[in-house]
Amino acid sequence: MPTTEINAPMDAPRGLAGVVVTETELGDVRGREGFYHYRQYSAVELATARTFEDVWYLMFHGRLPDAAQLAAFTAETAALRGLPAAVREALPAIARAGAHSGPLAGLRTALSLLGATADFRPLYDIDTDRRRADALAACAAVPTLLTALHRIGRGRQPVEPREDLTYAANYLYMLTGQEPEPEQVRAIESYLISTIDHGFNASTFAARVIASTGADLAACLVGAIGALSGPLHGGAPSRALDTLDAIGTPDRIDAWVRDRVLRGERIMGFGHAVYRTEDPRSRMLRGIAGQFGGPRVEFAVQVEAAVEKLLAELKPGRELHTNVEFYAGVVMELCGLPREMFTPTFCAARVVGWSANILEQAEDSKIIRPAARYVGPPPPQPLPDAAA
Repeated sequence: MPTTEINAPMDAPRGLAGVVVTETELGDVRGREGFYHYRQYSAVELATARTFEDVWYLMFHGRLPDAAQLAAFTAETAALRGLPAAVREALPAIARAGAHSGPLAGLRTALSLLGATADFRPLYDIDTDRRRADALAACAAVPTLLTALHRIGRGRQPVEPREDLTYAANYLYMLTGQEPEPEQVRAIESYLISTIDHGFNASTFAARVIASTGADLAACLVGAIGALSGPLHGGAPSRALDTLDAIGTPDRIDAWVRDRVLRGERIMGFGHAVYRTEDPRSRMLRGIAGQFGGPRVEFAVQVEAAVEKLLAELKPGRELHTNVEFYAGVVMELCGLPREMFTPTFCAARVVGWSANILEQAEDSKIIRPAARYVGPPPPQPLPDAAA
């Protein structure tokens, strides 16, 4: 009988599109249906009907909490929002060093320091309870770190977290120094819930690859943040607003879009790697924006309709609709968030999804180690003499 080499390389689509690399109980994205879910529940339904703490509990425990469990979990995570003294003292230097890069770049350094200060141990060496404790501590601290770095970078003092506020309300409070309005809290909370997780996107996959090595939780999260920072991943909400600003008025939409498409440029806020229909997150956020109303929202809706029509004309056969970033930028702007905090706010939600994926990956002892096809000069070549 013919034998097959163990672990023989197999061809995969560019970017690993559609390749299944593991099994997960955390959720899935069904791109052709325009649907995604966390565990067994619709993510959009969760975002419209539940709190952030509810969904955080669901991702970590596999079930929605009852009233007593929710109260205990909310108190437990709220108590973890403060920062160790060593981390607090280092934040001004981190903010100064990353003045041109923003809070997300600073978070990578601050989170590494937090992991060292809190003695995060390699996932391989600790049990499930300790892994969960490290994950809770990191998730609770990320909003505090992001808002502190932002405020310090603007010459302001950080705002101390409040344990009596929800995750979303506390985030807005630490960012602005003022207790937010209920409609702002609910809008941002819905956005945060809708972006907790989204299948095996680049940052989640990066986190799981690092987790498969047995590294500590902070190392896994820092890798994920690095992936999220890319404009083709989490860096697009502010760029989508930049598109609205560049177009300016409805009469400029056609010429502006045609020029970009014909030059082969991407229209930020449109198209998605998985969805072949409308992004359900965009649909939900469009509804939230509509509740606020105003000229900005009206113009965004006009641009969406016109751009989708033009893309259908200029790129026939492709389904290109608004993605989550388009209306996310509009909603965050309406809630008073500065553009430099759009992607960090995305991160403040996704850290929970990353952590849930890290905890799941830590239960699998197999390291993720794919292969690449070598296409350089054929080896072995004669070794040239060393330079005299």
